[in-house]
Amino acid sequence: MRIMAWMRVLVIGALVMAAGGYALYNSDWFQKKFVYPFPYQDIVYKYALKNNVDPFLVAAVIRSESKFFAKARSHKGAMGLMQMMPETADWVAQQIDAQDFSVTQLEQPEVSIRLGTWYLASLQKEFGNNEYLMLAAYNGGRGNVKQWMAEQQWPPDFNRIEAIPFRETREYVKKTLDSKARYQALYKD
Repeated sequence: MRIMAWMRVLVIGALVMAAGGYALYNSDWFQKKFVYPFPYQDIVYKYALKNNVDPFLVAAVIRSESKFFAKARSHKGAMGLMQMMPETADWVAQQIDAQDFSVTQLEQPEVSIRLGTWYLASLQKEFGNNEYLMLAAYNGGRGNVKQWMAEQQWPPDFNRIEAIPFRETREYVKKTLDSKARYQALYKD
């Protein structure tokens, strides 16, 4: 009889702890602190506003690309918070007339966000504000997206993630749009 009573206490205790853990995990405080942090907010807002890009989209791209680690480097050579390829960063630097730019500067948060946000704005313009296409181009390349649009006759209002041919790009677009929604919910005020 005593064993059954102890078992009930243990089960109830475990349920209470699980419920508490679930509530803590889903709290805005925990989500902001550990799951969807937003460092460099001032820099993100500065360049998002300057380039007319949604700051929550920029935050979501940074989260997907580098988890806000400024010195991140990919195995393919992408660098910085926004994981820009050196060739793309050089091209963007020329477009915005960034004097004395060198790719090692991509490890500086302000430089990475400045160039990456401008690049997102150029994709936004090119793909008519369609975030699915913008993100697919950011991850999979603008040339690939244009090819897919032509070959598969995607409309300008394309929103079928499952139709994106590259698995990595499909997953990237979904993950980044989900993150954008969470950033909007957590930081909209």
